[in-house]
Amino acid sequence: MSAGSHLRLQQEGLLTTLKSLLEVVILAIFIVTFIVQPFRIPSGSMEPTLHVGDFLLVDKLSFAPAGRLGGLLLPRGLVRQGDLVIFRYPVNPDLDLVKRVVGLPGDWIEMRGGRVLLNGRPLPEPYAFYSPSRPNGFRDDFPSLLEADPDVNLRWWIWLRSAVVAGRIQVPPRQYFVLGDNRNDSEDSRYWGFVPQSQIVGRPLLVYFTLPMTPDSHQGSLPGRLWKRLQTGVRSWRILR
Repeated sequence: MSAGSHLRLQQEGLLTTLKSLLEVVILAIFIVTFIVQPFRIPSGSMEPTLHVGDFLLVDKLSFAPAGRLGGLLLPRGLVRQGDLVIFRYPVNPDLDLVKRVVGLPGDWIEMRGGRVLLNGRPLPEPYAFYSPSRPNGFRDDFPSLLEADPDVNLRWWIWLRSAVVAGRIQVPPRQYFVLGDNRNDSEDSRYWGFVPQSQIVGRPLLVYFTLPMTPDSHQGSLPGRLWKRLQTGVRSWRILR
């Protein structure tokens, strides 16, 4: 084989490898854009359902609008009361959050002693968790405006002052009222308002990996932080839930 032929074969092999790599990259981009998306739980607002350090795959086809690929391929799923949803944070759309849907469009929402009343009736919530905390009138008796909370979004506070009717508020069309399962340690619709239907990304599909957080999880270099977290133990019983 001549040197020219050998060089040509090498070039063809390199092009084949690059083509295969490009196909993998395109497929990965397609999957992340339209089908599933990785998501990490950064806080304890959804405990004990979801833990800090859980890594999720998000099903982006669950609630895909008709204009998106998922809505064209599959019937659009309805958001139901009790669903877990990933959505763009209304105050900062660059951030994604996960909460539980409590109120659907048209529902009347109020809370008494931390418990939800939906359309005037107590809502059974076996998933709700109440971590030890001092009483908070705004948080526990929402939408009581007798005392302010420094964490409340100002625009939301102003809207509430004109929207409360007989101690409760109504969820507007195409919007949802969401709460964290850890009711005493969650900034949710009580603090910044409703989630528009158009901002819902999808639903949690499964936990594909999980690492517990420790007080020093954010200290040191990235390899060092990862090693410390691995030493504390991978919570294998939560994987693929």
